[in-house]
Amino acid sequence: MGYKHDYDKTMTRLVNILKKLYDGETLSVTELAEEFNTSTRTIQRDFNEKLISFPIEKSGKRWKMQDGFAIEKLASVEDQLILDMLEKVSYNMGNSFALRAKKLLSTIKNKDISPIYAKLDIEDIGNKIKDINIIEKAIEEKQILTCKYHIDKKVYDIGLKPLKIANFDGFWYLIALDSRNNTLKKYHIKSMTNLNIVDKKFTRSKKLDDSLKNAINIWFSIENEPFDVRLHVDSEIARYFQRKPISKSQTITSINSDDGSIELSIKITHKMEIIPTILRWLPNIKVLEPAWLKDTVISKVQEYLKEV
Repeated sequence: MGYKHDYDKTMTRLVNILKKLYDGETLSVTELAEEFNTSTRTIQRDFNEKLISFPIEKSGKRWKMQDGFAIEKLASVEDQLILDMLEKVSYNMGNSFALRAKKLLSTIKNKDISPIYAKLDIEDIGNKIKDINIIEKAIEEKQILTCKYHIDKKVYDIGLKPLKIANFDGFWYLIALDSRNNTLKKYHIKSMTNLNIVDKKFTRSKKLDDSLKNAINIWFSIENEPFDVRLHVDSEIARYFQRKPISKSQTITSINSDDGSIELSIKITHKMEIIPTILRWLPNIKVLEPAWLKDTVISKVQEYLKEV
């Protein structure tokens, strides 16, 4: 979005709001919406949802730090850890983004050494912030985007209806509908250039948001009906699936008390949502259902063994 200060819409906006509060300012939702070039509803959601754990309060129509709270009191475990995590995650989003985030976060933190370390393989999009601002504005305003898309050493002029920015496996994508035929597509953001907003509106359905909640990777589909996959996971790796489910649809259907293995069920919309995960954990994972997916995995393993 075209912010006056070129701020990132989410994390950087929140950090700047916090900085203003810790500096003793009382903030107006309307004024913040104008400064960050967003809606008042978005700013209200920032205060009521995203910043709810911080010591802030509403005074009339404005927001401020709670009475008696000073920046030195930021030593509370919860608030300090939140800021530490934000900073460490920013390191994995590229140098230019990390430097900007670190500078902003340092104004509201009290210590230089953090106990938090986070290693995420996230693509560096620090040099694409202006493009992302444009995309976010088009998404919010439901306006069509045009751009040049670079893929396989070719360049295509495309028009699209932007729906959501998403990160899968560390790569940043724009999920959108092709403006010509309304088919769902996923565009690698760093492969997009010359972005422009067309003064033409479009409508979107809630189906995408529902599909994204259960999506495992970029292969998800909104055209295909979800289907169940049952997996057997042996005891050597079962704890990893219990700690971090494959998706929000994952359900552990049984636990074998004798050997510690588990069976689980997930819903997917495309076979490639789950095949990379299965191949990654072989031989400690097996497909129970559907049979055709089990056969597909076996076939891929056999093809690989032929080349060894």
